Amino acid sequence: MKNHLKMTLPKQLSILLIAILITACGGKKEDKKEGFSYEKKTETSEKAESNPNAIVLTSNDAMQFNKKEIVVKAGQKVTLTLKHIGKMDKQVMGHNFVLLKQGVDLNAFGNKAAAFANNAYIPIDTEDVIAYTKLIGGGETTVIEFDAPATGEYEFLCSFPGHYALMKGVFIVE
Repeated sequence: MKNHLKMTLPKQLSILLIAILITACGGKKEDKKEGFSYEKKTETSEKAESNPNAIVLTSNDAMQFNKKEIVVKAGQKVTLTLKHIGKMDKQVMGHNFVLLKQGVDLNAFGNKAAAFANNAYIPIDTEDVIAYTKLIGGGETTVIEFDAPATGEYEFLCSFPGHYALMKGVFIVE
């Protein structure tokens, strides 16, 4: 039995060493060139690059927006594209974008919105909202257009129940 172990141990070590070398030398990563992106350009992303008021905002199954701050130019139309890059259904992990007027309490609005499931969590009787998207689920996208409000800072959130604690940010109009 000792003889068998002595014969297999060097073979095992050789196989392990070869596996490590293959893994270590496996794939040479290319350095990305400055200004170059491997992402496939879409019509929406190209419009966003040419128009500073064309915003692409993503949301996911971890209750996160990809941006905590959005900056737009005053006096221009804003085109906001909301993409839910997660997989969960909107009944479980629905997301929307809601832009509040200045001075509106985000927490109070979020709590109030939770009672309006039949209206995609947008209070029917509110005058607190400048613009909002429809509620979307995993893999869905929605686009809205609205006029940029007056210069200043505004809060935005996802009004799905409980999401506003994490899914919020500042909308800055310059």
